[in-house]
Amino acid sequence: MAAFLRDLRGLRTAPALSEPQLHALLQELQQRLAACDWFTLGVMAPSGTAAVQTLRRCETALGWTALQPDPASPRPEDVDGAAFLKGNQNTGRFQLRPESGLGEGVLITGHSLVDPVAEDTWGPLPLTFFD
Repeated sequence: MAAFLRDLRGLRTAPALSEPQLHALLQELQQRLAACDWFTLGVMAPSGTAAVQTLRRCETALGWTALQPDPASPRPEDVDGAAFLKGNQNTGRFQLRPESGLGEGVLITGHSLVDPVAEDTWGPLPLTFFD
C-alpha cells in the first residue's frame, strides 16, 4: 500500500503497513523532520488514554520534550470514546477532546522559520508507528 509519506496524504485513517513499509516511512519521516524547527501533532484515537499513550511513544521515539496537558483539557480517562489530541511544541502543551467520526492515526506537521518549503503535514501514520 503506502510506500512513501505522500501515499498517506488524504487518507481518513491510517492503513495497515508491513514492517518494510513502516521502516521505509520512518526513514523518510526522519529526513523530513530534520529540516523543521518545531512540530504540531494530531492523534485520532479510540480513547483519550490511547491518544496520550501514542503521544508519549512519539515523543520518546523522536527525542522530543514531553508536552504537558492544557489545564482546560479533560483527563484522558475522562474522555468516553474516540478522542482527538492536538500537541504543539511551540506552546509545550497538548489539548485533548472527545471527537466521534474520526479515523485513527497520527498526523505530524513540521514548521520551519527559515525554510517554508520544508513545512508539511505527514500521515496519517498508524497509532503503533512509534512502538
